[in-house]
Amino acid sequence: MGKSQSNLAKHKDKSQDALVDSDEYRDIQTEEDEKNGDVSQFPYVEFTGRDSVTCPTCQGTGRIPRGQENQLVALIPYSDQRLRPSRTKLYVTISVALCLLLCGLAVFFLFPRSIDVSYVGVKTVYVSYDQDRRIVFLNITNTMNITNNNYYAISVTNITAQVQFSKTVIGKAKFNNSTVIMPLDEQHIDYTVPTTIADDMSYMFDYCTLQTIKVHNIVVMMQVTVTTSYFGHAEQVSQEMYQYVDCGGNTTSLHGHVQVYQ
Repeated sequence: MGKSQSNLAKHKDKSQDALVDSDEYRDIQTEEDEKNGDVSQFPYVEFTGRDSVTCPTCQGTGRIPRGQENQLVALIPYSDQRLRPSRTKLYVTISVALCLLLCGLAVFFLFPRSIDVSYVGVKTVYVSYDQDRRIVFLNITNTMNITNNNYYAISVTNITAQVQFSKTVIGKAKFNNSTVIMPLDEQHIDYTVPTTIADDMSYMFDYCTLQTIKVHNIVVMMQVTVTTSYFGHAEQVSQEMYQYVDCGGNTTSLHGHVQVYQ
């Protein structure tokens, strides 16, 4: 009987101690709740250390107030890709320089340059006579040099030549053979003009067949017009030259040539 009362007294003491501990815990929890507020409404805190503070801009909501989008400054790490210079000016400058360089090269290489035509001289003269009609026939082969100063090929479309003696045209010829001259190259071209000395100039027959003199030179004027084309553009270059021609016999002068027009 005495033991039962003793155990009951001990059980009451433990219960009272537990109630006291529970009341103390509730008091401590109540103080913490009053201090910190409801857990469901706990504000946003940057957990980077003990000294962390609530963001003063958004007050823990994570949202920026309206009307302050253009007033607030965002802090980003120094190593962020957006902080690196975009080098837009450098790229634009390089692009413009390359465009100017390409345009300059195109103008330099495609700008049309002059085509030089130089008359070299008479290469050969073949003489024949018609004694009955007192006519002198001369087949005069001339040599000229055409120089292409361009950085692209040109085409010689035709050559027109004529020979005058004493202000009278005694021979004409036109050649439509096409010749291509490569860039920065030159080409020697031979062409033959058949001429006839007759009618009002039949007195030249006596001079050309006179046996007492060895050289029967006459002065003739050579005219030649060269038509060239490139990129659909046609250009004409003319040359005039006075030359001595021996009408008393066949003569030959050595000149290098590439092509002969007859």
